[in-house]
Amino acid sequence: MRWLLLYARSRQVPAALAAAVTGALAVWALAGDGAVAPGDPRPAALVLTIAAAAASTGLGGQDLALDRTAAIRWWTRRAAHVLCAGTAACALLLGLRAVDADLAATAVVVRDAAGLMGLAALGAAVCGPAYAWTLPVGWLALSSFSPPLVGVPMEIVTWMLQPPGTAASTWTALTMAAAGTAAYAVTGPRR
Repeated sequence: MRWLLLYARSRQVPAALAAAVTGALAVWALAGDGAVAPGDPRPAALVLTIAAAAASTGLGGQDLALDRTAAIRWWTRRAAHVLCAGTAACALLLGLRAVDADLAATAVVVRDAAGLMGLAALGAAVCGPAYAWTLPVGWLALSSFSPPLVGVPMEIVTWMLQPPGTAASTWTALTMAAAGTAAYAVTGPRR
C-alpha cells in the first residue's frame, strides 16, 4: 500500500483532485443560479474537461528517464492511471447529484469522461505531461465555438455536447479513449 501512496504523491494526485473538486464546485455554483438551461450539456463537459486537465499533469513523473528504464511494467500502471482518473472524474460529476445538481445523464458523463481522459493521455504521449491538458481543453473550445455543422461531422466535432445514444459521438469518445490510453500506456509521456 505504501507504493500506491508514493505513486499518487509523485503523480500529483492530491493537487489534481483538489483542482478538479474546486473547478467542479465553481461550475456547479455558476450553473446553479439559473444561468444555464436545464439539460444543457456544457456545464458537465466543462467539469469533466477541468478534471481531465487537472489529472493530465500527473501523467508524467518527476524523472521521465527513470520511468522508461525501470524494471517494472509501466504500461499496466499507465493504463490504470488513466482509467482511475477517468473514474474519478465520473465520480466527481455524479457526486454533485448528492447536492441536487443533475448536470448530465450518466451515459453522457461516462462517455465524456472516457473520451476526455483518452485525449489527455494522448496529449501526454504526444506533447508531454506539461502540455497534455491542451487536447481536452482545445477540443472543448472547438466543440463549443464551432460553426453549425450538419449530420455526422457535427456529431464528431461536438461529441461531448451530444445527447446520450448518439452513435457517432459515442464511437468518437471510445476511439479517443482507446487510442489515447494505448498510446500513453505503450510509449509513456513525451520528454
